[in-house]
Amino acid sequence: MTKLDPRLNAIRPDLADVRLTGEVEAATFAEPTRMQVIEPVVPLHKAPRSDAVQLTQALMGETVKVFDQQEGWAWVQLERDGYVGYLSLNALVADIVVPTHRIAVPSTFLYPAPNLKTQPVITVTLNAAVCVVGGDEKFASLSNGRFAFGKHLKPLDSHEPDFVEVAEKFLHVPYLWGGKSVVGLDCSGLVQLALEATGTAALRDSDMQEKTLGTALMLNDLDGLQRGDLVFWDGHVGIMTDSRTLLHANGHHMMVASEPLKDAIERIASGYGQVTSIKRLQ
Repeated sequence: MTKLDPRLNAIRPDLADVRLTGEVEAATFAEPTRMQVIEPVVPLHKAPRSDAVQLTQALMGETVKVFDQQEGWAWVQLERDGYVGYLSLNALVADIVVPTHRIAVPSTFLYPAPNLKTQPVITVTLNAAVCVVGGDEKFASLSNGRFAFGKHLKPLDSHEPDFVEVAEKFLHVPYLWGGKSVVGLDCSGLVQLALEATGTAALRDSDMQEKTLGTALMLNDLDGLQRGDLVFWDGHVGIMTDSRTLLHANGHHMMVASEPLKDAIERIASGYGQVTSIKRLQ
């Protein structure tokens, strides 16, 4: 049988995606049903428990393939990046509304009325997707009955020109394993979130990004780096904001930090080891 990555393929000993029939071993195979995330930011867990490791997060408007439902949990594959894990069923609905716009700022509020003084509000974050059904120049009316400040939304096909500029907006955001929002994020979450805002799809984990993004540069040419280059370690990734400065979410600072690349290399050498590759996206 083919060795497939369980992070990107729905595989369990008792159950697997029907499309993997003949490629993997499982007791049964299931045809998934599609559902949609309705909560702002939802943890995707490694196991069906709220205290299990958070692998990544699903954002409002994302759709998922559901393979199994048990005791308030759904075993799913995110359609946006293919990641597999467990989501709370309370965060999902079967009636899918096709989004028209995305949140184009690090975070904004959804209001119960087109008035900034109304309460309560819901916080939504960059790249969450919503369906605009009306409104005026200031407030957009959404299909879920809420209202959003119109200038904080962009059509789904309207993308940011510079992913580094997007990433820089998250400077000092707390480090959170598996996070991908302004509330907290990790190294690969920052890269994925910023690239998605520019219309560039990226896989979730740093090893996946290292294998699939950009063109490799020579490791001994640190003086030739430029804005937007990605620097990888075994289990870590950062973004060059200029020829010498690295922006990265990291456990040393416990936040998104900007620092000289050479300082990061010296410090990280004692933990993750040496730089494994440098990739240029353009």
